[in-house]
Amino acid sequence: MSKATNITWHAATVSKIDRRVQNGHGSCVLWFTGLSGSGKSTIANSVSSELYRLGINEYVLDGDNVRHGLNRDLGFSDHDRTENIRRIGEVAKLFVDSGAVVTTAFISPFHSDREQVRDLFEKEEFIEVYVECSLDECERRDPKQLYLKARRGEIKDFTGINSPYEAPEHPEIIIRSDLLTVEEAVKQIFGYLQEKNII
Repeated sequence: MSKATNITWHAATVSKIDRRVQNGHGSCVLWFTGLSGSGKSTIANSVSSELYRLGINEYVLDGDNVRHGLNRDLGFSDHDRTENIRRIGEVAKLFVDSGAVVTTAFISPFHSDREQVRDLFEKEEFIEVYVECSLDECERRDPKQLYLKARRGEIKDFTGINSPYEAPEHPEIIIRSDLLTVEEAVKQIFGYLQEKNII
């Protein structure tokens, strides 16, 4: 991919710190990663709802939703998955700069892609949330019937079946979604955010 030339970065008059002070809370990205069916979107949206209820600026970036617009030109090859995550990382960075707590729900199967996104942020702004759930349980749930289609050969390069998922090595938060309720998962995440003085 070629890079643009003859461009200059313009510093904003209002800073990220200014926005955080005005908002009365910190900003960060909660990067939910895990297999399809692990509960990423459900938990991310529940966290978002609770943040909203508390008056905290928040937004959810969901994998399927983003592929309807910003990333609709991307498929599911390894290259396209990497570009998908790169773009989302840049968008998430804009939200964090705006002073918001942004939750993202993407399989983001490759460790190197997630680390590339982490490198965009200052320390403690990127919070990797590994929604851990066994493949068997994800297949049992299969809310979109994607595993069934993948097993039939109707979907190629499906993570967990014929494309790898590289579990996080040192995530900030691990959610055992096969053991916890959504409410318990949200409580665990809020405990972390409060401990780090983000909210």
